[in-house]
Amino acid sequence: MNRTIDITKIFTFDSAHKLEDYDGECRFLHGHTYKLEITIRGEVDNRGIVIDFNELKEIVKEKVINVLDHKYLNEIFDFNPTCENILFWIFNEIDNAIKKDNCWLKKVVLWETPTSYATLER
Repeated sequence: MNRTIDITKIFTFDSAHKLEDYDGECRFLHGHTYKLEITIRGEVDNRGIVIDFNELKEIVKEKVINVLDHKYLNEIFDFNPTCENILFWIFNEIDNAIKKDNCWLKKVVLWETPTSYATLER
């Protein structure tokens, strides 16, 4: 029997930004409460765990939340802080931090508003 499954943990953080080279209202300073979904795919170990949810929480907290929460994103990034560009950055940060043989980062979903999000999947 295949023992590979996906697990997902959800996070939120608040940040402000403005979009460069953009003609809409988002060219002005504004903020979002972002919702972040991190999905890990892997084989269940002898304990019945792919990755401990607390371990995943610590990785995301260190690599993403502590960096972005209550920050002005234009001062952090050297790229235009669109939802898509932030998503690429988050994917790379988490992907580089997962150091396990039995699991890997499968998908990241970043919600900018309750009705708008971007998805990046391996």
